[in-house]
Amino acid sequence: MDDLKQTAILPTQTKADKHWQARLELGFCKRDARSYLAHRLHKGPLVVQKSLHPEGEAVCHAVIVHPPGGVAGGDALQLQVTVGEGAQALLTTPGAGKWYKANGTLASQDLNFTLEAGSGLEWLPQENILFDAAEVRFTADIRLATDATLAAWDIVCLGRQAQQEAWQTGVYQLKQQIWREDRLIWNERAHLRAADALATSSVGLGGAVVFGTFLVCAGAVPADVVQACRALVPAGAKTGITALPDVLAIRYVGHASQQARQYFEQCWQILRPWYYQRDAVRPRIWNT
Repeated sequence: MDDLKQTAILPTQTKADKHWQARLELGFCKRDARSYLAHRLHKGPLVVQKSLHPEGEAVCHAVIVHPPGGVAGGDALQLQVTVGEGAQALLTTPGAGKWYKANGTLASQDLNFTLEAGSGLEWLPQENILFDAAEVRFTADIRLATDATLAAWDIVCLGRQAQQEAWQTGVYQLKQQIWREDRLIWNERAHLRAADALATSSVGLGGAVVFGTFLVCAGAVPADVVQACRALVPAGAKTGITALPDVLAIRYVGHASQQARQYFEQCWQILRPWYYQRDAVRPRIWNT
């Protein structure tokens, strides 16, 4: 049985409201060998339409949908996910996130993930595109049980490359923390303005307009797995891989969001057999 234990939809925003305040709560559980979506609660335009099992019972896939298609200045998206004991979930998005001109107000995305004993979560969204004059803040607070597994990436594209739009004004902020029980194992902050020297400096982005980070928290990574990832060399881009005791961090800096996605997916194909003991299975939505 794959029905939700609880489904509740709160009233959405009225036309008189100025900004969208959207919140989505998801809870995944395990029954016998099957992981399933057991709890869903949403307010405003942030939903998951259906859970899927394209790779069998063990991993539940879900696609996070933002129906308006873009995030305007002042909008706030909140995603809260709990993965229960032994359950495994993969979350992605149907397309790139679009962050519009700020009009003087900050837009935000807040992630709160809790992974219970023996659980696993893969957060593999498509890229976020910051339109010129977008001002955005991304935060993530992730809590892991002692033996929980996390794989999560994020990709940011500065400006709409397909329209040859440069990111000439705007703000990008990041606050990301990952805790293993009560111990902080990853803490990253960023504050970038379009006009900052960091955008063009050789010790910063060096003029690149796409950057991303792929984090895996599953204990110490075998040396041969790290080496296989390091053997991947995207043409014209800069990459870096750091294997810490608790976190594997993979970085990409380049000029194409499609290349960044392909690079992270290639790394995922190598890493997943290590941390999940199963091959990577692409979410169906990536094929559309």
